[in-house]
Amino acid sequence: MSKTLFDKIWDAHTVTEVQDGPTQLYIDRHYCHEVTSPQAFDGLRKRGLKVFRPEKNTATPDHNIPTENQDKPIADPVSKFQVDTLTRNCEEFGITLYGLGNPKNGVVHVVGPENGLTQPGMTIVCGDSHTSTHGAFGAIPFGIGTSEVEMVLASQCILQTRPKTMRIDFSGKLQPFVTSKDIALYMISRLTTGGATGYFVEYAGEAIRSLSMEARMTLCNMSIEMGARGGLIAPDETTFAYLKGREFAPKGEAWDKAVACWKTLKSDDNAVFDREISFDVSQIEPMITYGTNPGMGIPITGSIPTLDEIDEAGRVSVLKSLDYMGFKPCEKMLGKPVDYVFLGSCTNGRIEDFRLFAEYVKGKKKAKNIIAWLVPGSWQVEAQIRREGIDRILHEAGFELRQPGCSACLAMNDDKVPAGKYAVSTSNRNFEGRQGPSARTILAGPLVAAAAAVTGNLTDPREELKN
Repeated sequence: MSKTLFDKIWDAHTVTEVQDGPTQLYIDRHYCHEVTSPQAFDGLRKRGLKVFRPEKNTATPDHNIPTENQDKPIADPVSKFQVDTLTRNCEEFGITLYGLGNPKNGVVHVVGPENGLTQPGMTIVCGDSHTSTHGAFGAIPFGIGTSEVEMVLASQCILQTRPKTMRIDFSGKLQPFVTSKDIALYMISRLTTGGATGYFVEYAGEAIRSLSMEARMTLCNMSIEMGARGGLIAPDETTFAYLKGREFAPKGEAWDKAVACWKTLKSDDNAVFDREISFDVSQIEPMITYGTNPGMGIPITGSIPTLDEIDEAGRVSVLKSLDYMGFKPCEKMLGKPVDYVFLGSCTNGRIEDFRLFAEYVKGKKKAKNIIAWLVPGSWQVEAQIRREGIDRILHEAGFELRQPGCSACLAMNDDKVPAGKYAVSTSNRNFEGRQGPSARTILAGPLVAAAAAVTGNLTDPREELKN
């Protein structure tokens, strides 16, 4: 019987199936951070349980950590308590922790792949919605709640309802200055934030095969923003080249055996999906959002939709969103002034994102009105930035690197955008108050962020082509 890639991995990890109920699924890798884990560890204590397979669990603080002065005690008492609690829990239960000061510390969805912990064919969970990032490697990853974190810690298994399958095929070739973040925002604007609810999505097609691993991670990361349970991409030579030589990737004969197995991880030619969609990426322009969910996206040269273009049922929420953002229907976004630029997060905090940003700002200067937070996704990314001289390019243009962490993605640390200010952000969500109370977020890719940082307003990065 023909199977999709999702079916192959899911079936290989099925322990039991409850009649008319969920699947008991074995989990290969559990990632853990400071926000969603404390109650789970307390639950183990109350039941007198140990972590069943501690070697399958990896922890790193990221949400609450500051992006300056990490060599000093955390000033915020709530953040300090959460980070300290994670440290104590990992010591007590024997879990590997990449804490502050550890060269492997960083955003959990950056740290896992760059160390080779994330591998094709795995099932991966974390108490974080953007766990979907790891699907770029041909794995089944998904976010879980705190009670489920406890379940995985105790048994290395989880009860899950099997999702439906969707394949989105991307054909064509990307235009210059268009990135995978633009693909994601375009896709979500077309499908809406609920368009993939109940599905696990496989991304396929020539355009996907041409993407780097960093770009694939960005796309899979954003799957959750259209309601999907997760997203994945079949592993190929790009995947293998990225993984080879990383610390926890197989070595020697084990590597050859692993690659032989990974090459079988693809959907069969006649596999049937519950839903199939196709897009031509050559039609995609640099994208931005104008509202308060990631589905409210338009090309940077476009206009905010008129009320006639919006479904009647959604007009009230759109008007509320525009009121929050200070925008009006039919307005052009190009040229609107902004105050902050944030490069970072589990969506766009990898080395490729910093290369793109630096390439654009090289030889230019940061706009005086812009406060820029450039936050590497990990210390390994930070080290690579310095090895490649990207830090010098940024410094000459008037930018400074901050230290790794989730930063302004969700403002659980000191990096909060002030009320009423506009931030062009390479993160994943633009909800009301997401980046600080009453802050206004415009989602974009690293090149649109770089252009805004240089000009001080929303600028089409393709203007470079005219110079």
